[in-house]
Amino acid sequence: MIKKLFLCTLLVLGGFCRAQESDDPIDWLLDNDHYKAAIDMMDGDIVLGNGLVERRIKIAPNAATVDFRNLVTGEVMLRSIKPEAEVTINGETYAIGGLTGLPEHGYLLEEWLDGLTSIEDAFQYKSHTVRGMLPKIKWKGTKRYHTAEKTIPTGKELILSFERDTGETRGVLVKLHYEIYDGIPLIAKWITVENKSGKNITIDSFKSELLAFPEVENPVETPREWKRPNIHVESDYAFGGFTSGESNVTTFWEVDPEYTSQVNWKMETPCLLESKLKIGPDAALKSGEVFESFHTYELLLNGTDRARNALSIRKMYRTLAPWATENPIFMHLTTTDSDAVKSAVDQCVATGYEMVILSFGSGLDMEDTTATNISKFKELADYAHGKGIELGGYSLFSSRKIHDSVDVIDKDTGRPGGAKFLNAPCLASQWGKDYFEKLRYFLDKTGFDLLEHDGPYPGDYCASTTHTHHKGYEDSQWVQWNMTKQFYNWLREKDIYLNAPDFYFLQGSNKCGIGYREVNWSLPRDQQIILGRQNIYDGTWEKTPSMAWTFVPLTEYHGGGDAATLEPLREHLDSYEAHMVQNYGSGVQACYRGPRLFDSEITKALVIEQIAHYKKYRDILNSDILHLRRPNGRSWDGFMHVNPDLREKGFVLLFNPTKNEIRENIKIPLYYTGLVDRASVSDRQGKAEVLELDRNFEITLNVRIPAKGYSWYIIE
Repeated sequence: MIKKLFLCTLLVLGGFCRAQESDDPIDWLLDNDHYKAAIDMMDGDIVLGNGLVERRIKIAPNAATVDFRNLVTGEVMLRSIKPEAEVTINGETYAIGGLTGLPEHGYLLEEWLDGLTSIEDAFQYKSHTVRGMLPKIKWKGTKRYHTAEKTIPTGKELILSFERDTGETRGVLVKLHYEIYDGIPLIAKWITVENKSGKNITIDSFKSELLAFPEVENPVETPREWKRPNIHVESDYAFGGFTSGESNVTTFWEVDPEYTSQVNWKMETPCLLESKLKIGPDAALKSGEVFESFHTYELLLNGTDRARNALSIRKMYRTLAPWATENPIFMHLTTTDSDAVKSAVDQCVATGYEMVILSFGSGLDMEDTTATNISKFKELADYAHGKGIELGGYSLFSSRKIHDSVDVIDKDTGRPGGAKFLNAPCLASQWGKDYFEKLRYFLDKTGFDLLEHDGPYPGDYCASTTHTHHKGYEDSQWVQWNMTKQFYNWLREKDIYLNAPDFYFLQGSNKCGIGYREVNWSLPRDQQIILGRQNIYDGTWEKTPSMAWTFVPLTEYHGGGDAATLEPLREHLDSYEAHMVQNYGSGVQACYRGPRLFDSEITKALVIEQIAHYKKYRDILNSDILHLRRPNGRSWDGFMHVNPDLREKGFVLLFNPTKNEIRENIKIPLYYTGLVDRASVSDRQGKAEVLELDRNFEITLNVRIPAKGYSWYIIE
């Protein structure tokens, strides 16, 4: 029996969004096959829709978005009409499309639309085309384990073309691109500028999206923090953090000076969404060239329930970046000694691991493209491949000083420094371009399968006017981002796995850190385990398990001595097992950093057991996580995986950090397993029982969790 989504009454029960059963459409988070993207002409307007979201664009007397709806909740997202975009060319700012003449900007009546006029001097709508969605990155998806349903997202693309027939922009063609996706309430948007003017122009700045949202609250005075509409917005121009929020540098919630009837007496309500750059791009565009902006993604949310919104966001990443579902089992090797590398490869074969990463501090230098260095690492890669193991390694870009002529220049001092990591090279210097070329050469010639790239471009501006590949401060970030984008796209198309401590998923990255403080891995082992589980719990709300790595210090990392490390492994099997259980049980790979995976037969047996268990349940352990209780050290904590498409529809993993056994009845939410009436629940000993779901789609599970231990349950 399939759950249906009751559109009018979404009930939040027990912390999760529950849908009543009816004959209404199927909940897209359980089964989204029925929601196909379409772009049609309706009553003279262009309508993008898929049954979950709808955007209507009026095209006369100029093109403008006049309706934007969440079809799951029925929410109307717009209160006013703005230009479809803005572009500043040679110092002059032009609206792209848009309509003017509204008597009110706090709400929008349908009967007002026919009386609106085009914005003076705006680029005018000329034509449009519709086509199938084109892949941004050509990912094969055939080299290693992943859970992606599709290798490329599917849907439809709308392209609106605009021109001005007078002035110095005559011959400049602006195109607005919209994508609507199958099976998810998601719309993407970006702009391209084609210079057919016969002369050079400069794209000083742009706003690729302007949407006037209703305010979520109406404070007369100014609150300390404003609430946002039920929409998640991010772009593929993202860096500087381990989460989309930390790395989002293009989404701005601005005040709307036209909205004079708002309640806030200072008219400071930030209810105008603008997608833009803070500075730049200051891009020179020769005649015949085409400029393309970053891509903005707008995901409509179904309410304020954290669990449901997190599931929606993770569904978006699986759709846009299917390569991020790759999740090889890897270790971090601390040496590049040939015999030690081969021994580590052999240990991987013996235990079921799939990849060796030559870690930071191992001695690997990918910038060394001498024949001797290439030959050494090609021989090691060939040895690993012959055993069915992938091999890759680490390279540092940021957090180092190269030379005053190469490094990022601070705008205020005119000297090197002022970067996010104090000193950093400028990627748009000749050194930076050569650095990427060396990495390409090394990876291509050695056959390495992975790059762990420390310091993917973190958003530094550079005020140098002598670097080869950027003009100055205003274009520096844009140029460096494009260079990184091209390199990371190349890695993905070559099927070279990419770990990067930054949010480049939409440009080809596979994995970033789950979010942890590095020096915490120098704390005593028992503290590391609970803190590590907190990291997992907190770091998997908006990232899928496969998108994150965590850490296990087999050898000393930032200090802490013997109390912090697992070596010798045979003497700390309890801690080694605890790390593996919570990491593999969450589907989050860890950097097991050290010289070996096992040091005795008993250690080897432990690793084999854990990897065999992980592989047996790999599909469900790489499925979505629901958060049951955050670790607090005083009671049980845990999470569960859910997947309505698998035989194992749920996997519950519970931990007991206390010194006493826990016996308790726990409510387990099963809505997102797709189960409706009853569930078969098996514990780790194989004992099964059938339990009835209550009206909240929950079961009551009687659990026993041993002291300082764990328990797990399979739900079918």
